[in-house]
Amino acid sequence: MEKQTPLFKWHETHGGKIVPFAGYALPVQYETGVITEHNAVRERAGLFDVSHMGEFIIAGPSALANLQHIFTGDFTDMSIGRVRYTLLCNDAGGIIDDLVVCKFEEQRYFLVVNAANRDKDAAWIQAHLAGQVTFEDISDTIAQIALQGPASVSILTSLSTTIPQKYYTLIEKGSVAGIPCIVSRTGYTGETGFELYCKAADAETLWEKLLDAGKDAGLIPCGLGARDTLRLEAAMPLYGHEMDETVTSFEAALSSCVAMTKPDFIGKAALTGKETPVRVRVGLEVMGRGIARGGEAVFCGNAIIGKTTSGTFCPYIKKAIAMALVKTEHAVPGTTVEIDVRGKKIDAVVVELPFYKRGASPRKA
Repeated sequence: MEKQTPLFKWHETHGGKIVPFAGYALPVQYETGVITEHNAVRERAGLFDVSHMGEFIIAGPSALANLQHIFTGDFTDMSIGRVRYTLLCNDAGGIIDDLVVCKFEEQRYFLVVNAANRDKDAAWIQAHLAGQVTFEDISDTIAQIALQGPASVSILTSLSTTIPQKYYTLIEKGSVAGIPCIVSRTGYTGETGFELYCKAADAETLWEKLLDAGKDAGLIPCGLGARDTLRLEAAMPLYGHEMDETVTSFEAALSSCVAMTKPDFIGKAALTGKETPVRVRVGLEVMGRGIARGGEAVFCGNAIIGKTTSGTFCPYIKKAIAMALVKTEHAVPGTTVEIDVRGKKIDAVVVELPFYKRGASPRKA
């Protein structure tokens, strides 16, 4: 049986279409529908329940040394209040998970991991800890609410004076509508936005206060469907699609979060010399009739050169798009390819990522 977030009853009584996802019962959409929810985030604002995500605390005199060893990023220059995207890799350089590391204090860090990988990540991290360090899984004690979209700043400003001013920063001891919150200027939509962490018992009150404050700005609740189309439009990778334990950081086009200059980290030896991979993540714009999904063969001539990892029709840019892992020699923007969609090959072209950049006007089909 799926777990329920602290907001489950609210979703159920307000028209949320509940589906199983990562072990939780979550709304895939509301009566407004995915297209309306997607465009609301691009043009105004949307509110997402992401309380299924996992949250850990790593603390102690050896906390930094452990982060340096276990994760691909370099955290030595990280100041308090900063957030950093990083990867957790296995010994072969495959990606166990992607996550964010947030610095609360000099010896205390807050980690946010994917819900489906929570137990796996916790076990791996704890198995590799050394020295004076503690690990705590606090996932079940807090809720996470994402306020995303160009109106998110004005909405949050009406309820809070503790607002991070820069992207990928946070305030640990913030307050929104009088509710204690971690306020993080982050998101998974490609838009300006915030992720708010509060006690599970405060989640419904915070949710409703945000919706009330954003009513005139066009804020609406949004589900998993819009979250997926938004992240795809912004070319943000999704674990289990663009990456998994068989895909390296370089193949996933995530070299920017891998500090190969560090003396060592788990997976570095396997990644050394593979900085230019034989396959790499690319964007595909579908030119023919049809919509590509994940797991479909990509052809150049009669040769299979890779497979799609995610795909859909994105309502804001009005394009059928996909991401794919393809042979590097075919990854040049402008390269024409074909995608096998249910036995029919449709034309596509390799394009630069992301498909959508914040502040850009929608492209006409």
